[in-house]
Amino acid sequence: MANGSDTGVTEFIFTGLNYNPHLQVFLFLLFLSFYIINLTGNLGMIILIRISSRLHTPMYFFLSHLSFVDMCFSSVVSPKMLTDFFVQRKAISFLGCALQQWFFGFFVTVECFLLASMAYDRYVAICNPLMYSVAMSQRLCIQLVAGPYVIGIMNTMTHTTSTFRLPFCGPNVINHFFCDVFPLFSLVCADTGLNKLMVFILAGAVGIFSGLTIVVSYIYILIAILKVHSAGGRRKAFSTCSSHLTAVSILYGTLFFIYVRPSTSFSLDLNKVVSLFYTAVTPMLNPLIYSLRNKEVKDAIHRTVTKRKASWPKFLSGKETRGEI
Repeated sequence: MANGSDTGVTEFIFTGLNYNPHLQVFLFLLFLSFYIINLTGNLGMIILIRISSRLHTPMYFFLSHLSFVDMCFSSVVSPKMLTDFFVQRKAISFLGCALQQWFFGFFVTVECFLLASMAYDRYVAICNPLMYSVAMSQRLCIQLVAGPYVIGIMNTMTHTTSTFRLPFCGPNVINHFFCDVFPLFSLVCADTGLNKLMVFILAGAVGIFSGLTIVVSYIYILIAILKVHSAGGRRKAFSTCSSHLTAVSILYGTLFFIYVRPSTSFSLDLNKVVSLFYTAVTPMLNPLIYSLRNKEVKDAIHRTVTKRKASWPKFLSGKETRGEI
């Protein structure tokens, strides 16, 4: 990373989001609400899975990690973006930019492969239900979670190191609201063709390998579901996959739109809109998708709330008794 700072660039300036000044407060409150819902929803999902014994299954083990990644992923971008709404000079240090890109790439990669692990889990649950508890052992579950983190570190180290070793020797204004890789390339005073190709290959590899795992898993799932004779059985099988499929469609659709396209078709302003969707909106939607469309989660929430309500009269009764004594 020394090359960038040696050429005189010590900080970068974001152009930020393009919006009507009259909408500044409204947009700030809107994205702040998205971020708060994201934090409370994902943290609530983690706590619920932790305290509800019926959710101590591989599927919800993966979901708790997905919630953690969503929470961290959004926190890499949203706080800085929200602060910049009311700042004239939207600056970030050279090191801060490198760290933001590192963590951003890390959590995106981890999320892609976590969704692939969840697809494999659904495949085993539906196609091999009698062997599910044996096949999805605790050791395998840990490996299916640890793998995405390891791949995420390897992928983002390659991107970040290669990007910030390039010479930044003049303009330091990033046409974005965070340190994304393609807007940074436009500031480099050297040929970035090889770097763009590497991003295309590595991002494509992440998308293809994780996406292929999901697609193959769901092909086998679909075949297994079509063999089920009862409509109720098919409906139950589809319901266990619908939340996951929704989350996959939203994330992969936006990521492929930005990172796996020919570079000639890039529009940085359009990328801002799409990036805003998957950094602010998608992490907020995942806990809502899994809670509103998942009967087990809704039942767990109902049991937890009922249990808490039931404990209040006993607590108040105890206080009154102590008061009388």
